[in-house]
Amino acid sequence: MLFNSLDFAIFLPLVFICYWFLFRWNLKAQNTLILLASYVFYGWWDWRFLSLIAFSTLIDYLIGIGLGKEENTYKRKLLLTISICINLGFLGFFKYYNFFLDNFIDAFQLLGVPFKASSLKIILPVGISFYTFQTMSYTIDVYRKKLIPTHDWIAFGAYVSFFPQLVAGPIERATNLLPQFSEKRVFDQNKAVDGLRQILWGLFKKMVIADNCAEYVNIIFNQSESLSGSILALGAVLFAFQIYGDFSGYSDIAIGTSRLFGFQLMQNFAFPYFSRDVAEFWRRWHISLSTWFRDYLYIPLGGSRSGLALSIRNTFIIFLVSGFWHGANWTFIIWGALNAVYFLPSLLLGKNRNNLDVVAQESRWPNLRELISMLFTFGLTSFAWIFFRAESMSHAWGYVQNMMQPSLFSIPDFHILEGVISLMVLIVIFILIEWNGRRRQYAIMDLAASRSRMFRWCMYLLIILAIDIFGNTSEEIEFIYFQF
Repeated sequence: MLFNSLDFAIFLPLVFICYWFLFRWNLKAQNTLILLASYVFYGWWDWRFLSLIAFSTLIDYLIGIGLGKEENTYKRKLLLTISICINLGFLGFFKYYNFFLDNFIDAFQLLGVPFKASSLKIILPVGISFYTFQTMSYTIDVYRKKLIPTHDWIAFGAYVSFFPQLVAGPIERATNLLPQFSEKRVFDQNKAVDGLRQILWGLFKKMVIADNCAEYVNIIFNQSESLSGSILALGAVLFAFQIYGDFSGYSDIAIGTSRLFGFQLMQNFAFPYFSRDVAEFWRRWHISLSTWFRDYLYIPLGGSRSGLALSIRNTFIIFLVSGFWHGANWTFIIWGALNAVYFLPSLLLGKNRNNLDVVAQESRWPNLRELISMLFTFGLTSFAWIFFRAESMSHAWGYVQNMMQPSLFSIPDFHILEGVISLMVLIVIFILIEWNGRRRQYAIMDLAASRSRMFRWCMYLLIILAIDIFGNTSEEIEFIYFQF
């Protein structure tokens, strides 16, 4: 079920009404409703994979209880290993089986050894990368004794399958989300209105910015061998806004929907394109995944405590793994490696923690140095996105080669992309609104208190009209991260 669908527009109010009007006084009934609603939400895509998420939930629930009872170090490690192996085993099979098989065959062929094997027609379960990491964080935290294991299987099942963030995050930690299922939730009108406001902004990002960018990005990437360098550069920039609007839009809708039910999810995007260096960008982009790799991979490997050489090694490991997490294609691995290279100068110069505050914190506009830093960081990021978007390494390399021609400095021929000027105007307006709200959790959060009621409702109406006029309301377009 898609957030930008008629199905969800009917589903959400029904669940909301039952949750607050029928089961308001019974916490277990509320949790049961969330669990059932989450399974309906997920099963709407393909009911066959409900058994997979149910099995993962059961395994980690039982292992969590076992870790809570067991004090023997060896047995505790064994239980944790079982959890990790099962979770990564499912993820590896569904997501990476054919990738490893194809590369295994290619390696044998390079050695002159004939090797034949048939790939499998495997359907990738939506959201498997997200809920797998979510359940793994639970067992790891219980193993580390940072969390007391729950014996409430309904609450745990609802935590794993919580429908607002189930298929594309944020990847919630059990230490944050799971206790909220054990606390009595009281309807708060202000939080609910704030949630609706964030949902509205998320829909704008997705349907007005991302989906419109996607139309031109598809044209440019599909015809990259015959277009000018300036058009290809524009394609990279448009994809940067497409993936940001698409993914951060999903996170906004997820966080806003959670607020309607009395839950608080972590912020997943903090205006990353206003970053002044790559290190800051990765503190602001897909925060739930970046911090997951930091806490469960980078720090256990030694982090930055074991000397510069190991810090560099660990940095490359987490970026390469992050790239591979996104998909079974060498393009994602190269994308991760490229970002590691970008990150390296900050690490070597000890400046990776320089920009921890919000850009232009005390002023309305950035100074010249900040502006240049942001544009340079955005340029690096947009270039890396080419590898993320390309279908294959040959496609990515061909795109880059064609872009790095003298025509890169020519005026783009916009006749090829009819209507793109209007889209660019929308993007400029979008950037200005995001810039104005960069100190908040999301861009239009300030509308809650700083403006008159008339101004607020005019803004809401304009956003709704923009979605209706510029959004593709006749077609339900999936979110990009559903494929990951």
